Amino acid sequence: MIIAPAQPQDVSKLLAFREEAAAWLSRLGTDQWQRPYPADKLLETIEAGTVFMVKDGDTTAATITVTPEAEAGLWTDQELAEPSLFINKLTVARTHAGQNVGGRLLHWAGDRAFRAGAKWLRLDAWTTNVGLQQYYLHQGFEHVRTVVEGVAVNGGPRVSGWIAQRPARPAEHGFTDETPGPKLLS
Repeated sequence: MIIAPAQPQDVSKLLAFREEAAAWLSRLGTDQWQRPYPADKLLETIEAGTVFMVKDGDTTAATITVTPEAEAGLWTDQELAEPSLFINKLTVARTHAGQNVGGRLLHWAGDRAFRAGAKWLRLDAWTTNVGLQQYYLHQGFEHVRTVVEGVAVNGGPRVSGWIAQRPARPAEHGFTDETPGPKLLS
């Protein structure tokens, strides 16, 4: 499997990919990702070079967004002073479920964070999705706190305020990495 930056022409593919994930999440009984994601916002993050796709042949197996910016209102100023990379929108195709693609992507992101000079790999997860929270704990993340107050960046109510972190560290992930090296954090 190859990991590479998403391209602007991938917007419709990634939106459909997210819709597939939202339908699966709904079947699991969670309201996560039930609002459509704005195409212009996705294009903006792709053009910023923060969206990555895992390809298995011609099939999109997974996607992840890795950024040096945190969503406003989740982390304290002291925490934000520590060099960190933040992950979100980690999604694995149902065709690749149970193959540890998500775990490998987390290893890839942690390795990328380490190479960028980050101390932490951090995330926020859906506040009511206990299964997802357990997944991240099983992947070595430590729950920092749950933020329920405030408004999300998109103007809606805060729904993704379960925050966690794990140390950035070198890791084997097994992907053929066709991404540019990470920008060093200052």
